[in-house]
Formats: sequence, C-alpha cells, structure tokens
Amino acid sequence: MTGELTSTISIREQKQQPHHPDIPAHTRLPHGRSSRPTWTIEESEKLYRIQGWGEPYFSINAVGHVTVSPKGDRGGSLDLFELVEALKGRNLELPLLIRFSDILADRIERLNACFAKAIARYNYPGRYQGVYPVKCNQHRHLVEELVQVGHPYQFGLEAGSKPELMIALATLKTDGALLICNGHKDREYIETALLSMRLGQKPIIVIEQLEEVQLVIDISAKLGIEPIVGVRAKLSTKGSGRWGESTGDRAKFGLTLPEILSGVNQLRDAGLLNALQLLHFHIGSQTSAISVIKDAIREASQIYVELRALGANMNYLDVGGGLAIDYDGSKTNFHASKNYNMQNYANDIVAEVKEACEARQIPAPVLISESGRAIASHQSVLIFDVLNTSDVLSGEPAPAHQNEHLIIRNLWETYGNITVENYQEAYHDAIQFNEEAKSLFNLGYLSLTQRARAEQLYWACCEKILNIVRTQDYVPDDLEDIEKIMASIYYVNLSVFQSVPDSWAMNQLFPIMPIHRLNEEPTCRGILADLTCDSDGKINQFIDLRDVKSVLELHPLRKAKVQENQGSGGEFTDKDTQSTVLEESGTTSHPQTREPYYLGLFLVGAYQEIMGNLHNLFGNTNTVHIRLAPRGYEIEHLVKGDTITEVLSYVQYDAEDLVESIRRRTEQALRDNSITLAESQRLLQNYQKSLSSYTYLSS
Repeated sequence: MTGELTSTISIREQKQQPHHPDIPAHTRLPHGRSSRPTWTIEESEKLYRIQGWGEPYFSINAVGHVTVSPKGDRGGSLDLFELVEALKGRNLELPLLIRFSDILADRIERLNACFAKAIARYNYPGRYQGVYPVKCNQHRHLVEELVQVGHPYQFGLEAGSKPELMIALATLKTDGALLICNGHKDREYIETALLSMRLGQKPIIVIEQLEEVQLVIDISAKLGIEPIVGVRAKLSTKGSGRWGESTGDRAKFGLTLPEILSGVNQLRDAGLLNALQLLHFHIGSQTSAISVIKDAIREASQIYVELRALGANMNYLDVGGGLAIDYDGSKTNFHASKNYNMQNYANDIVAEVKEACEARQIPAPVLISESGRAIASHQSVLIFDVLNTSDVLSGEPAPAHQNEHLIIRNLWETYGNITVENYQEAYHDAIQFNEEAKSLFNLGYLSLTQRARAEQLYWACCEKILNIVRTQDYVPDDLEDIEKIMASIYYVNLSVFQSVPDSWAMNQLFPIMPIHRLNEEPTCRGILADLTCDSDGKINQFIDLRDVKSVLELHPLRKAKVQENQGSGGEFTDKDTQSTVLEESGTTSHPQTREPYYLGLFLVGAYQEIMGNLHNLFGNTNTVHIRLAPRGYEIEHLVKGDTITEVLSYVQYDAEDLVESIRRRTEQALRDNSITLAESQRLLQNYQKSLSSYTYLSS
C-alpha cells in the first residue's frame, strides 16, 4: 500500500514551536517568496503539501498542472486543468464537482487489501467484511458505484435512518453482504429490516436504545422471523480530534454495560439470546491518534469475549468508523491529520482481537468496519474560479510636500526611512500615525482627501515592511500578523455553506490550491470569499506543516489575450485587453477580460455534499463522474446543478406565479408610461432566462 506513510509523532510539536533562526526560512515562512529567480513545480509540491495529502492520487506535471491518477500507483492519469476546460466546452459551468469513480474503487480495494494482509500476517482465523455508512454521502450514483466495486469483497452498507434503510434495501444486491441497521428505530423500521431477510438481505439490527430490545422481540414473534441482533456499546475510551467528545459514557448512542446486560437478559427470557451475534462501537469520526484506536479495540474485545461467555452467539465485531484522512499531509495526531496509515489501522485491530479471543479460547469474529470518510473523501474534487480580487492599496506613494499636514509628512518620513535594521520600529510608528490620522479625521481636522492620503502611505509602509519580513529568518511576534493584514481577498464562485459546510461550521481544514500555473511563483497572499452576502462566507484557514495558515499563496490574476480582427484582410493578432482597475478599492472588474484562474478544493467526498445548505439560495453544483478509459476518460454520469427555479421551489415559490407577477407589474408600468414596450419585454426575457439558469455566476 504505497501513498500512506506512518509517523511515530505523538503530539503535533511542529505546531507549537516558536520561530527559530536555525530552521530554514522556507520552513518557518511558507508564505514567503523564494529567493531563487525561477520557480519549480517541486517548490509548489512542497508549498501546497500535495505529496502529503494527495499521494497516490494527485501530483503536479511538468507544465504546472495538477494531475489525477484515479487508480493510484497502478497507472493512468489525467490533467485536471485540461479536464476542466474540456468539461466547460460541454457547457458545464463552474463551480464543478468532479467525482472519480476509479478512486472510489481503489479505496475499497486498498482497505480490503490492508485487512487481508493483516489477517495473513497474524494468522487470524476470521475474516474482514466491511460496510459503507450511507450517511457519509448518500448520492445515488456514488452508492450504486460503491456497491458495484465492492461486490468482489461482499462489501455491504450501513443505514443510520429509515430513509437510508430504503436506499440500502433497494441498492444492495450482493449475496452475503451485510446490512448494518443503526440509528433510532421505530416499529416500521424494524419490521421492514426483518422482512428484507425474505429477499435474501442480511440485516443486523443494532440496538442503540434499550427500548428497542422489546420492539425486536415483539416484531420477531409476530413475523415469525428470527433476527440477527447487535448491541452498540458506549466505551469508556475517549476518541481524539474534533469528534472525541462524542464518545464515552455520555455518548449520544449506545448502551452502557448495565444496559447491555439488561438487554442480554431480555433476549434470553424471550428465547432469542442466540440472535445476539454482533458487538458494535464507535469512537468518533476522524480519529487522529492510533493510540486511541488501540485502546478502544482492546476494551471492545474484552466486552465481546464476555458476551460470548454469557451465552450469546457472537460472530461479528463492528469497529465502527473513525479511520482518518490526512487533510494537511503532516502525518501527526493533529485533528486534520493522522499519525498512522491504513495498514497500521488494520494490523492493530486484527492483532488485538486475536489476542483477546485466543486468551479465552473462543472463535475469532468476522471483523467489520464502517470507514466512510476514508473511502469517499478522495474521490471528489470541487473546482471553482476566481471572479476578482480586492487588494490593499500599494505601490510607490507620491512624496509629501511641505504644505501637507504634519501627520502625512510623518508617514512619508517613516516610509522613506524603513530599513532592515529598523523595520520593526517603523511598523509601530506607521500604526501610531495612521491611528492619529483617523482620530483627526473623526474630529474634523483632516479632509477626506487627506485621510485617504494618510491611509495610502500607511499601506505603503506595511508593504515595504512585509517585503523585508519575507526575507528574514526570524519574525518578531508583533509582526506575525502582517501577512494576514496585507492579504488580498479573492472572490470565488462558490458557496461555502453549500459546498464545504464543515469549513464554516467547525473550521475543518481542506487542501486548497490552484490547479494550474504551478510552475510560476505564487506572489500573492489571500483569503477566499464566497458569493453569499454573509461575513462567515469565507475561507481563511489553510493547511500547513507547522501551523494553520491564515492566508493562501496565490497567483495574480492576468489579463486575457483576445484575437482582434484587423480589417478586410481577415487577419487576427493577439492583443492584451485593458481590464478596468478600480484604483480606490483595489478591485479588478470585468472578469471576461482576464484569464481564468481555477482553484481546487480536495478531499470533499465525505459529508460535504450532503450537509450543504441553501444559504442565499445557492444550490447544488454541477457534478460529473469520470472514469479512466483505454484512451483518456469517459463521463459516466452528468448531474446538472440546481437552477434558480429549482431552489425557489424548495422554499415554496412557483416560477410561473413569479413570472405572472412581474408581467402584471410591467403592464401597469406600461399604462403609467414609466417603461417602454421594448424595456418591458427585455425585463421579462431576462427574468425568465434567469429562472432557468444556474444559481452560480457565469464566466
């Protein structure tokens, strides 16, 4: 299993160490400019940590484009930039979610191969039979694809609700595959699951609440179907990472040990103790530390063997989810990483369970895992474009004149005297003078023009100081935020709330990087702001080896080259167009006059697609399923994103009623002579066209 390296780091020390002059500058200042005259793709690989989080699926090619190897190290790759351009040629607008079916298949194969290798290594007498938790990503094409590629391994599904049970029953057609029935259950849920046994399904009803035991007993007697029952245990072992608090004695789901014993007695009294065959536990999603997994499986193994000793017909041990993804590529126990690989995970589970069973001389169980994040994350990439930027005013300021206000002359003098020796002192002077300028303006002693002049000089001082800071091995604490202060805002064509809700809700880190121009130095630093009119609609935390970065290294937007007709001769020449720059705000407008700039947000295949919301009524994005073909690729499925009509229907608006309302108002305006007939028709045409269009912006 290449592409998954292990680490023995127990705490993420790199994220806590102060800056030190002995550490190379490129490590301490990942946002700094390279001192070399040229930029290489190797530097981009290091900067964006693509080998850490992306191997073996993502890399950078010689022309500076991100490539995708959907089959991992087994060959075949696609240029992601060229793929996006080709999909745009099919009238698929950005943002665009691309799912790689081969990556999904590769993740299933790797997980099964790791458990097969562990079973062989430890001479484990049982076997592994995984399930996919549908809650991780319920989209039909993905679930159907997963069932298909998991068929050789009898890979099953896990349902955590009644709607998910409906999906699983209709989709899972693999003989012998398990259907794990979790979540809150009512009579209809249990009855449906039991009746599905008549169709050849193999449902295991996992008791989450003690009241469910009697329901199972009653419905089983009524139908005359003996169930397969499991119990979910609340372990004392605490999880790690963001979801660590969801485990332990006060966890939302599962039974305490006294409750498990009570359930065992109820089943025994009903003559159904033989139906109890599975123990399930879950220590939280994204478990970053292997030590937690070791402790949990050791505790669960002891519960398992004790249940067997009580007379239960135990055959399955379900270790739940938790197999983590290395979002930042650091190989540590940081919440966005993990300090183990998939093979370590399988080894520890197999070894611990075997040891416990051998000690009590009982048969080894079938091992089950519900590894959703580890299976689904890599296969989805969200591609979106940058619409424009808002930059801090910079550039060489005009010299101050003797008749200008003293505060302006002080700022000019500060700017002119900034050197490597005094840049820290100059920074504090510039802050002080800028604050004084604000106070003078508020009191009426500075004009608007003077205030703007002072602000321009202040930002010029900051830019000059920042250029010095980027060359230093040691950065004083009071200057660590200057990169963030000077960062540009890159306005991007997506909704954070729809496409990456975990980024907004819990500051989950995802790898984000340009998918092209990676053979060029990214000289800009910025944060990403989405289309929503919400201050939280932004991404301002990014992966890094040593720390969570507050800015992302990006390239400046470039003017587009267009072909211009030179007259009757019909010749065309390339000519740079003149984009409009709003000097006061630093915002570049007219995006059609510049080259497209594409960013990729990676590892978003788990949870993000299904948990997105309709903030500002930005809907689902366009989605394509790509599979490698003998020559190139093929588009397996195309799912068009929501139109404005569709998202309006979600909030109970009828498009025809809306159009009729606008028509009546235009007719009234025509009678009032406040609109011309041509204007009214143009308005109606635009209104109707917008209703049938994508909710995102067109390039």
